[in-house]
Amino acid sequence: MWLILAFVSATFLGFYDTSKKASLKNNAVLPVLLLNTIFSTIIFSPFLLDYILGTEWFAGTPFDTAPYSASCDGRVHSHLLVVLKALIVLSSWIMGYFGLKHLPLTLVGPINATRPVLVLLGAMLIFGEHLNAYQWTGVLLAILSTYLMSRAGKKENIDFKSNRWIWCVAGATVMGAVSGLYDKYIMKSLNPMFVQSWFNFYQMLIMLAVCGLLWYPKRKQGTPFHWSWAIPLISIFICIGDFAYFTSLNDPDSMISVVSLVRRSSVIISFVCGAVIFKERNLRAKALDLVLILLGMAFIWIGTAN
Repeated sequence: MWLILAFVSATFLGFYDTSKKASLKNNAVLPVLLLNTIFSTIIFSPFLLDYILGTEWFAGTPFDTAPYSASCDGRVHSHLLVVLKALIVLSSWIMGYFGLKHLPLTLVGPINATRPVLVLLGAMLIFGEHLNAYQWTGVLLAILSTYLMSRAGKKENIDFKSNRWIWCVAGATVMGAVSGLYDKYIMKSLNPMFVQSWFNFYQMLIMLAVCGLLWYPKRKQGTPFHWSWAIPLISIFICIGDFAYFTSLNDPDSMISVVSLVRRSSVIISFVCGAVIFKERNLRAKALDLVLILLGMAFIWIGTAN
């Protein structure tokens, strides 16, 4: 069941990336991200109220928001764990949103798809896991695809070494891998709905502070904000995708390396949308990069299964 949920998450993650690209076109980044956190919090507000009021409407269901810890100290610790997750993810999202605004979706998607490789290397360094021949083959294919992506980027006047938006996407990918490793750690002790509902709430509070301090005072000096109906779609798609993801990780038999791999298959949907909806260029070279990344993920999958 956890593997099916991972594929569900990947599907909605692809539409989530597409909605982000549409929302950020000629738009201010930080208020778009703020609205995303606000809409996500609204979506999960019934579950937050259930927890705050202690009504237990969803007790015993997949939507139960109570943390596993029953003591007061346990609740405080649980919230601190979720706050840290919110900070990690927001750092990834802020960099990722800025990068996606200025780069083609067909280039950003494959770069993001290398995240499972970083998760695998992180598991090796942090948890002492050892890579087998299949997994090393997947890592090397991902490195090769990144090199080829840099060559494809030059055809669109995008220099991987000096382009700050490429560095933003790279930073977002690294922080996303950190988030994936951290997710597996906290999901061993926390309820999926508790994590997701409070995670969105804390993100909203943090983004209110960020926008109040960094964007609002200088809003007339940069790109103006305008409303797009793609903005609420970001929240809808990520909420569904994340719920499936957290529920998948909550299964004791789930493997973060496999779940992370499956979620990155969302790049297929975002790549197709970039080609069809946004009419992006240089698709043949980028498609080769995408095939190499998917082939690398297949090798990592085989190595993990063995």
